[in-house]
Amino acid sequence: MLPSHRMQDDPTTPRLLPPAPGADAPARVLGQWTAAQFARPQLLRGLQALLQQAGPGAGWDLTGAERLDHVGAQLLWDHWGGRRPERLEATPAQHAMLERLARYTCPEPPARRAGLRQAWLALGEGVLHKAHAIGDFLHLTGELALNLLRLVRAPHTGPWRDISGHLVRTGATALPITALVGFLIGVVLAYLTARQLRQFGADAFIVDILGVALIRELGPLLAAILVAGRSGSAITAQIGVMRVTDELDAMRVMGIPHGWRLVMPRALALAVAMPLVSAWTTVCALGGGMLAADAALDITPTYFLNALPAAVQLGNLLLASSKSVVFGLLIALIGCHHGLAVEPDTQSLGRGTTASVVTAITVVILVDALFAVAFRDVGF
Repeated sequence: MLPSHRMQDDPTTPRLLPPAPGADAPARVLGQWTAAQFARPQLLRGLQALLQQAGPGAGWDLTGAERLDHVGAQLLWDHWGGRRPERLEATPAQHAMLERLARYTCPEPPARRAGLRQAWLALGEGVLHKAHAIGDFLHLTGELALNLLRLVRAPHTGPWRDISGHLVRTGATALPITALVGFLIGVVLAYLTARQLRQFGADAFIVDILGVALIRELGPLLAAILVAGRSGSAITAQIGVMRVTDELDAMRVMGIPHGWRLVMPRALALAVAMPLVSAWTTVCALGGGMLAADAALDITPTYFLNALPAAVQLGNLLLASSKSVVFGLLIALIGCHHGLAVEPDTQSLGRGTTASVVTAITVVILVDALFAVAFRDVGF
C-alpha cells in the first residue's frame, strides 16, 4: 500500500523516487528516514513496495534526505543485500553511518553441514533427553503409588469430588464416539470375515472369530486409542494451561501437592472408567457384527447370542478388563507427565499436547502386544 497524498505533501515524510524504466538516473531518497516516521505501518509498507520497484542494483542518491538515522539506514542496507551499491551519492555523515552498519552488522553464518560428530552428539542429546523423561515418568508413577496407599489408609481425605468429575468427563462423555466406532468396526470385521468363511462353508465360526477378536483385543484397544486421543490430550492441555497461567506454582506455594490433587484423581478416574468404556465399545462392536452376520450369512441374532458364551471363555473377559485398567493408568500418567513438563508458553503447550497423544497411543499398542504375548494361552 503506497503512502497517501496527505503524507506525500508533508516534506518530512520519507519518500523514494525510483528511476524511470530504462533511465540511468539514480533512485532518490527524500524526507526523514527515521524511526519516528516508520512507526506508521501504512507508510512503511508503501516504502517497502517502492524499494522493490527500485531494485538493489540501481544507483542511489541519499543527499536529498533531510535526516537518516540508523533505522532508515538499516532499511536501505538490508534492501541492498548488506553491501554498498556501486553508484551511491551521500553526504559524509551518511557515509559514516553506512560504514558503522557495515562494521557492526553481523552477516549470517554459512550453513554448517552436519558431520558425523554433530550427528553423534545429537544422538547422545536425544538419548539423555529421553532418559530424563523416563526418569520423571517413573518418579510420577512412584508418587502415584504412594498417594494411592495414602488414600487407602485415609479415604476420608481423598479428593473424591475431583475423581467423580474426571470420571464423568473421561468416561461418560466418551460413550457416544466409542459406540459409533465400535459398531462400525464390528460391521466391517463381520463382512470381511463372512467372505472368507463362506468359501469353506464355515459360516457358524463367525461367532467365534468376532467374539474372541472383539472381546479380547479390538474392543479394549479401540477404546484405549479413542480415550488416549480424546481424554489424554485434554489432561495435558488442562495441566499445561495451569502451567502457563502460573496455577501450578501457586499450588506449590500453598503447599498443595500436584500428585495428590492433579495426577491421582485423573489416574484413578481413568482406571475405573476404561474397563467400562471398553465393555461398552465391545458390546457395540458385537452388535454391529451380529447385524452384519445376519445380513451376510443369515446367522440370526438368536443363534449369535446363544453361541457367544460357548465361543468366548471367561479368561478373555478377565484379560480384557485387566488390560483396560492398565491402559487407563498409562494414559492418565502420560497425559499428566507431558502436562507438568509444559513450559510457560503456548508453543510448548502445543508440542506437549501432540507428544502426549502420540506417546499414549504408541504405549497402548506396545502394552497390548506384550499382553498378547504374555497371556497367549489364557482364554483358549
